[in-house]
Amino acid sequence: MSAKNKKNPFGPTGWTPERLGNLAGKTYVVTGANAGAGFEATRVFLSKGARVVMLNRNLEKSTAAIDDLTREFGTNANVSFIKMDLAVLGSVREAAAKVLEQVPRIDALICNAAIAQVAKQEITVDGFESQLGVNHFGHFLLCGLLFERIEQSGGRIVVVGSNAYKMGAKKVQFDDLNFDENYSPWNSYAQSKLAQMVFAYELQRRVQAAGKSVQVQVCHPGASRTNLLQDTASPFSRILWSVLSRFVAQSAERGSWPEVMCATEAELKSETLYGPTKRAEMVGPVGECPLDEVALSREMAAKLWTLSEQKTSLSWSL
Repeated sequence: MSAKNKKNPFGPTGWTPERLGNLAGKTYVVTGANAGAGFEATRVFLSKGARVVMLNRNLEKSTAAIDDLTREFGTNANVSFIKMDLAVLGSVREAAAKVLEQVPRIDALICNAAIAQVAKQEITVDGFESQLGVNHFGHFLLCGLLFERIEQSGGRIVVVGSNAYKMGAKKVQFDDLNFDENYSPWNSYAQSKLAQMVFAYELQRRVQAAGKSVQVQVCHPGASRTNLLQDTASPFSRILWSVLSRFVAQSAERGSWPEVMCATEAELKSETLYGPTKRAEMVGPVGECPLDEVALSREMAAKLWTLSEQKTSLSWSL
């Protein structure tokens, strides 16, 4: 039976934060947490008594976000910030070292940060097309550097994908990763999200094969009113989305629910994509979504894993 025809395992209204119990003593590390879905997920965790460590690139926005959160939850709100730029592998290494110094347990690492539809081709300092560099390579390195701490905590890795993974060419262009031949904001974004999800499902398989006590889950936020396109997309794309989002999108708060669920809910499945289930999986109750087979390609996954280890100079023991 396809996911479209399945009953939602969380009931007709889907998963909501009402299912959460007390999260005191738990620690969640969230990338890109000063705005949008990452900020809203942080709010949910803090409201349940958890500790949140934000990994963000912008100091001013992070300070402002923490001020907002302490106003809402009081000065005892256990939220802090470590500067990290996913576009710079050196910055990811520095941030991971600080996390390992300051954060004794990680109940979930949520790979939430992303850039989208960068108008013109940009190459990171490490030589990657910017969306692939930020969305995939930066997170790949971060997950590898924090994996042992997550395993010691019996924790989880949550990869926030996107339905864009099944659009574009539906493949990782190993022969032209950076789209030097024919750059397109949409196709390069689609590749970056496919790479993230292919990596996540491969990590699931490797963790299970090695008998490690880390859960890996994959979700997508649907269409949410966030500032994802604000800094990167062309003026036309930004205007188009600002108009369309009034009709087809849900709030950033609801967009955060899939990642909060994947970080906390018991009895989640592997090789599953969680997110909104209505209107082409853009909005609606959170549950299991149809998963295109391309995300489960073992051949692509093996090639991508080897390449990612080479590009990030990280050798995983998995």
